[in-house]
Amino acid sequence: MSDLSISKQSEPGGVGSVNKERRGELLQKFGALASLFALIIVFATTSQAFMSMGNGMSVALQVTSIAFLGLGATAVIITGGIDLSVGSVLALAGVADALAIKAGASIPLGILVGLTVGGICGAINGLFITRLKLPPFIATLGMMLVARGFALRLTDAQPVSGLGQGFATLGNGTLFRIERMGDDGFPNVIFPGIPYPVVIMIVLAVGLWLVLSRTRLGRHIYAVGSNAEAARLSGVNVARVTLFTYVLSGVLAGLTGCVLMSRLVTAQPNEGVMYELDAIASAVIGGTSLSGGIGSVSGTVIGAFTIGILRNGLNMLGVSSFTQQIIIGVVILLTVCIDQLRNRKS
Repeated sequence: MSDLSISKQSEPGGVGSVNKERRGELLQKFGALASLFALIIVFATTSQAFMSMGNGMSVALQVTSIAFLGLGATAVIITGGIDLSVGSVLALAGVADALAIKAGASIPLGILVGLTVGGICGAINGLFITRLKLPPFIATLGMMLVARGFALRLTDAQPVSGLGQGFATLGNGTLFRIERMGDDGFPNVIFPGIPYPVVIMIVLAVGLWLVLSRTRLGRHIYAVGSNAEAARLSGVNVARVTLFTYVLSGVLAGLTGCVLMSRLVTAQPNEGVMYELDAIASAVIGGTSLSGGIGSVSGTVIGAFTIGILRNGLNMLGVSSFTQQIIIGVVILLTVCIDQLRNRKS
């Protein structure tokens, strides 16, 4: 049966219901974009340093971790699932990357080890959910504990250091950096360059957007989230599609771990605590529905920048980290409330 048939049968209300939900998604996405611009205006007027080139690059670099995890969370949530393990998986993957390099592996091979560890964790999550029929919340909660435990056990809860400057390239290197020698003999930075993690974020966002919007697999992901049983009857391999999204989430968590550890030039087994909440929040703020079937890459990127700019601006205003948690928590609650109201109207 054609993909068009799948999309028509995915919701009991038919095409009209789907179009109504898409309109709701667009409204929430544009609402998030308006909120993002509002934050930029507020922080720009309250802090002169906020709009500087250096701070802009710093915000973009900080946002990358949220965006990497948020992109994986978007695919998972669209299918109607959830992944609570990404914070712990990124720590385990980063530790595995560092230990491999410490043992003599090359930098690329170490990164490959980290990505593989993340993918394996994601595959285990997916198999527990699709084969053993465990609720995604329980399966990924268990993986969250197991992965964190392995990261701490492998390192005896100690950071892995002495990895060399080459280890820092992925997280701290830049593209198109421009320097000019000054009269004093020291280089003057004309353009700080685009950090490698930002370049990777752009490539990943474009790649996932193409998958979700231009491929059969992407249409099947939306169909599974809209109505898994209708998708199955239409010939979609629901288990395989679901498994793919969890493997993708795990690989992106592994990439996040490699990038974060590279930025620190040290592997921290306690890194990534509560990052899963940022990932879910970035997706939901951007219009991804926790009920499944609705979501977009552009919305998630907007959500990631909203969280990153909010944190950066509050830091520049001297707001304590405790107050920041309250503010961001309120933002997440309001966003989820809007999502639930949208679903009820649909």
